[in-house]
Amino acid sequence: MTPFDVVAEPARRDLLDALVAGPKAVGELAAAAGLSQPNTSRHLRILREAGFVACEPAGQRRLYHLRPEQLAEVDRWLTPYRELWRSGLDALERRLNERT
Repeated sequence: MTPFDVVAEPARRDLLDALVAGPKAVGELAAAAGLSQPNTSRHLRILREAGFVACEPAGQRRLYHLRPEQLAEVDRWLTPYRELWRSGLDALERRLNERT
């Protein structure tokens, strides 16, 4: 599965978004993403196997944390698009400034 396949699923993106703030247990992630615990575990397994998250035992719980380095391929792919967005926003700003 490619990184793009992994992040194409909205539920997995929601889980990644929840992990940006720091490590969380499965129950916390399920609540944050609005998913059942079994569904959350299934998506976490996919994220773990793809290297997007890691899991560490913390007492009787398992805490998942983000491995952002796995997003590097997605980031590289987005780079030329960022420039398009930036130039479009710069043009809009110039246009708005002309009107004032």
